[in-house]
Amino acid sequence: MQLSHQTILWIAGWTIHSIIFALIAMHCLQRRRNASSTLLWIFIAWSVPIIGPLFYLSFGIDRVGDRGFLKFLADEHLLKTRKDTKAAAPRAYWHELTGAPAENEFQREFNRTLDALIPDHPALSGNRLTPLVDGDEAYPRMLAAIRSAKRHIHLQSYIIGNDAVSREFMNALAAKAAEGVQVRLLYDRFGSTRALFGGLFRKAGKIPGFKVSGWTQANLLKRQFQINLRNHRKTLIVDGKTGFFGGINLLDGHITRPGKPPIRDYHFEAEGSIVQELQYSFLHDWYFITEESPEMLLTEEYFPHTEPAGTVTARLINSGPSTAEDVAIESFFNSIVLAKKQILAVTPYFVPPADILRALRSAALRGVDVCLVVPEKNNHFCAGYASRALYEELLLAGVRIFERRPPFMHAKALVVDGEFALVGTANLDVRSLSLNYETCLAVYGAEFADVMKDIIHEDIDSSDEVLLTDWQNRPAYRRLLENLASLMTPVL
Repeated sequence: MQLSHQTILWIAGWTIHSIIFALIAMHCLQRRRNASSTLLWIFIAWSVPIIGPLFYLSFGIDRVGDRGFLKFLADEHLLKTRKDTKAAAPRAYWHELTGAPAENEFQREFNRTLDALIPDHPALSGNRLTPLVDGDEAYPRMLAAIRSAKRHIHLQSYIIGNDAVSREFMNALAAKAAEGVQVRLLYDRFGSTRALFGGLFRKAGKIPGFKVSGWTQANLLKRQFQINLRNHRKTLIVDGKTGFFGGINLLDGHITRPGKPPIRDYHFEAEGSIVQELQYSFLHDWYFITEESPEMLLTEEYFPHTEPAGTVTARLINSGPSTAEDVAIESFFNSIVLAKKQILAVTPYFVPPADILRALRSAALRGVDVCLVVPEKNNHFCAGYASRALYEELLLAGVRIFERRPPFMHAKALVVDGEFALVGTANLDVRSLSLNYETCLAVYGAEFADVMKDIIHEDIDSSDEVLLTDWQNRPAYRRLLENLASLMTPVL
């Protein structure tokens, strides 16, 4: 019996699809991982021929370990150089990292965990942290710092748009480079696609003294298909003395425009020894991408001696696939389980790992006042609906949920018992806590926590509370969309 041409093509296609599926399934099962994530990838690989396998190659979570390990090796090499007394390491900086004495039970308990996970980044005293709400507050302070620079400027951002705000920053950096100030700019190639293809960075790279580099771990020539590992950090360090960090990207949407209020977001200006930790954070990312000599990067020029600038004690928490034991998840988890009175959590994307979700429910059940603030309208359709799929179990436990009315809220913060705050770039979702490279600060003390509480209460005042009875009576189609979106939780 002679088979038709169409039948032969069908059999060949089915055979190729089956082989590819089998290879992906075996690759998924090579490592122990989240069961729902494994099942999701196997389902996608089988159900969507060609596109499914390509999607897995680009976003497959089990490839994170390989690429993250390369980043881990780079970090370890830089850390060894930092500790090597024979190298041109910043001895003044290294000797300042002696830590700060714990002032209360919460700080002692929280530091015990971080001492085991990140012993080379202790809590440091003598800092001043100034919250800056929205780009209307943050951008003028950042630009003023850039224009006052005398020696060097290091800027890192996840999103740099090809718009008026980004061009103003690039022009300010170019002007300082023309004056002889050393400028380094690190952007994420995925987040800053518009600026990358718009030629913004190409023009800057031609300016003497202006070094520009893009963060990526996707390179077909090196058989690297991973675009999951994004650098979500947003830091600016000027002369090693003044630092900025937080959630604000360089984008027009963060400033007030005619008829358009700015994206709601939190950023922070830092002075004191913690700035040197932000400096080191930038330089080890820069070293990983550029392989610039550690002996040239770790000098006292970039780590000048700093005098105490305030009374705040803070601790750098850098996280990402190259950090051991999921330091971001452990930081949020321990903050929540140590709470005795109140938890104020603000996040634009609430799709946390199961441990964080259980910790929030447990805190509410034991009598802690838990308030979660999320945007009413999310800029990511799937993440917004997946977040709402979790509401009912939180509401049943006693968690209060507030949906902030537009404009979109991109802010992230966690304040515990009026004496501790966790602020920075990490959202309460799987991507931020497991896949992205993030920078947060653990900040101890009632003074800073009170300021953050006031800011968060402003957002609560601009929110509508989600009530359990109303939520349980929502339309059936919304439940369907929420539960459908929640299937994508492992990759959101």
